[in-house]
Amino acid sequence: MDAALLTPDRAKGDVDALARLAKADMAAVDALIIDRMQSQVPVIPLLAEHIVSAGGKRLRPLITVAAARAAQMKAGDADMAAPLKLAAAVEFIHTATLLHDDVVDGSERRRGKVAAHLIWGSATSVLVGDFLFARAFELMVETGTMRALGILAQASSVIAQGEVLQLTRAHDLNLDQETYLRIVSAKTAELFAAAAEAGAVGAGADEVVVVALRNYGLNLGLAFQLADDALDYGGSSEALGKNAGDDFREGKVTLPLLFAVARTRGREDAFWDRTINKGQRLDDDFRRARELIIGTGAVSATLDAAGAYADAAKAALSVLPKSDWRAALESLADFAVSRAA
Repeated sequence: MDAALLTPDRAKGDVDALARLAKADMAAVDALIIDRMQSQVPVIPLLAEHIVSAGGKRLRPLITVAAARAAQMKAGDADMAAPLKLAAAVEFIHTATLLHDDVVDGSERRRGKVAAHLIWGSATSVLVGDFLFARAFELMVETGTMRALGILAQASSVIAQGEVLQLTRAHDLNLDQETYLRIVSAKTAELFAAAAEAGAVGAGADEVVVVALRNYGLNLGLAFQLADDALDYGGSSEALGKNAGDDFREGKVTLPLLFAVARTRGREDAFWDRTINKGQRLDDDFRRARELIIGTGAVSATLDAAGAYADAAKAALSVLPKSDWRAALESLADFAVSRAA
C-alpha cells in the first residue's frame, strides 16, 4: 500500500515505545498467562500455548498496563497487582474469542500459525476457549475489584452480541455503514475500551481519567479494525497474521467493500451479487475485487476513517498530564493506522 496515503505525522506511530515502558509489567503478565493456562487435561495447555505463544504484541493487555500506569500519573503510585491480573484476564478473553471466531469463520490461519481448529478440531477449540474465559473470570475475582469485574463481564457480553449480529449480516450487501460500525464497535473496539477502562479502575484513577481512557480505547479499537479492513485488500498476510483476502473469500462485508460497492453501483452489481450475496466465488475473483476496491479509493477512504478515530483516541488523552506513558499511547494510536502503509 502506498505510504503516501498517510500523513507524515501518522507514519511516525509505533508500538515500540509503549512496549519498552511496559517491559517489566508485561513480563509479569506473561508469567500469569503461562501459569493460568495450565491444566491436568494435556490438550488444554497444548492448544492454548499454540495461540497464546504467537500473541505478537499483546496489544490489549499492554493497553491495560499502560492505562494503569498513565492513570497513576494522576492518581499517585498505585499498586499494580490488580492491573496485572486484569491485563492477563483481557488476554484470555481475547484469545478465547479468537478460538471461537476461527471456528465460526472457518479461518485457516491465526497470528501467523495454522488455526487451532484445523489441528485439534472445532469442538476442542471451542471448549478450550471456554476454559480461557473461565480463567479470565477467576483472575478478575482475585483482584477484588467489582467494578473492573463488571467492566470486563459486560465487555464479554457485548462482544458476543457483536459476533452474532455480524453472523446474521456478514454477507449482506445492503448493510449500512452505521450498522457495520456498530458491529465492529461491539466485536472489536469494546475489548480495547474495556482493557483501558479496567486498567484505570484497577489503578484507582479519578472518574474523569477512567472515562477518558475508555474513550481512548474505544476509538483506538475502531482505528485498528478499520485499518485491518484496509489491510485485507491492500496489505500482506505477514502484516495481518492471517491470509490477506480472507474477508472477501469468506464473503464478509467490511467497510472497504461497502465503499467500493457504492462507488461501482450500476457497473459491477452483478459481480458483487455473485461473489458476496450468492457466495459464488472463483479463483480470480479476489484479484478483481482488490482492483476495484483499491481503484475506487475505497481503501484510502477506509484509512481516512481509521485516521479520524485515531485522532479521537489521542484527543481523549488530553485530560492526562504529559508523560512518557501518554506519549506512547498517542504513538500507538498513530501506529494503528500507519501499519497499513
